[in-house]
Amino acid sequence: VQLQASGGGLVQAGGSLRLSCAASGRTFSSYVVGWFRQTPGKERDFVAAISRSGGSTVYADSVKGRFTISRDNAKNTVDLQMNILKPDDTAVYFCAAERVTPTIATRAALYHYWGQGTQVTVSS
Repeated sequence: VQLQASGGGLVQAGGSLRLSCAASGRTFSSYVVGWFRQTPGKERDFVAAISRSGGSTVYADSVKGRFTISRDNAKNTVDLQMNILKPDDTAVYFCAAERVTPTIATRAALYHYWGQGTQVTVSS
């Protein structure tokens, strides 16, 4: 599967952005999909992930209540709605997909397929 992330940009603190991850291939519904973020010199951190059907989601504590992950398997997309953005949310955001994992994975090392990053900058 090939992934392409989009939707990043510059927003003021308290604002919102919606990221989208578009996937190629006809078996997208077989993949768990996650969003991760990374700042210079730091490891890639887990943000949110969604099960194959979309019925289960997991969030990092830092984004709970502010971010919402969703998917549309008919359109091969996974979106990340980000509300009440904070300067600490500034990072490059990546979407990732994994077919083998039996559960929703939160570790970056468990994902084999990655999209290119999209920059999110939140100004104070």
